[in-house]
Amino acid sequence: MLLTVDIGNTNVKYGCFDGDKLLFMERVATDKSRTSVQYAVELRGILDINGCAVNDVTGCVIGSVVPEVANSVASAVRSLTGRDALILGPGVKTGLNIKIDNPAEAGSDLIASAVGAKAKYRLPCVIIGMGTATTVFSVDRDGNFIGGAIMPGMKISLNALVGQTSLLPDIGLRTPGKVICTNTTDSMLSGLIYGTASMIDGLCRRFRRELGEECSFVATGGLSHLVIPECEENIVLDEDITVDGLRIIYEKNRK
Repeated sequence: MLLTVDIGNTNVKYGCFDGDKLLFMERVATDKSRTSVQYAVELRGILDINGCAVNDVTGCVIGSVVPEVANSVASAVRSLTGRDALILGPGVKTGLNIKIDNPAEAGSDLIASAVGAKAKYRLPCVIIGMGTATTVFSVDRDGNFIGGAIMPGMKISLNALVGQTSLLPDIGLRTPGKVICTNTTDSMLSGLIYGTASMIDGLCRRFRRELGEECSFVATGGLSHLVIPECEENIVLDEDITVDGLRIIYEKNRK
């Protein structure tokens, strides 16, 4: 059984594969202050809840944009299973030609998602990630990772809006149901949800035009389920694309 760990700035996603079948995926909050022992306790509990034994884990791959947490989780995996985790980074084979100015700058989440997209969708493919940041990156028709765009995520935008104004309230994210709203809370939600959806639609059109051909569009991330249904472009929701990419990368590097 392969354990995949996708460590983002907001959440850590644990997945387990039996071959290419995803058995489960669980999401917990990222916490830089936790020790490796605390992560080991958390991981053991997640495995137990999902009916998996520690001894069933035969390998582990970690993709992380938070290096200190990656080290703690890798230590936790080693103490529980006796196995060293493969940590996605320089020197790890991905099967992806990274054609950006500095390939080392590409986040592991972007690379893993691009590997998953290359395996699952028609190329060229544009991958939209909606987490702490909103990212839109592309894989061209030849399977090259060629770059994209990064902007603040919706929660960052909401925190900035509330923090820089005197009268606007802090609110939870949901779909307001209409664009023209008659109260402050729903008007803020309209701007966040439909404004983000319109931005994504516009970027999709620009990516298509710059790539010069029709493309596949796929979205992932914790906030994508709120926004993508409101988009006018045909965008597939795929919450598993990053862990699928991690699984593929692990197979490419397995001795």
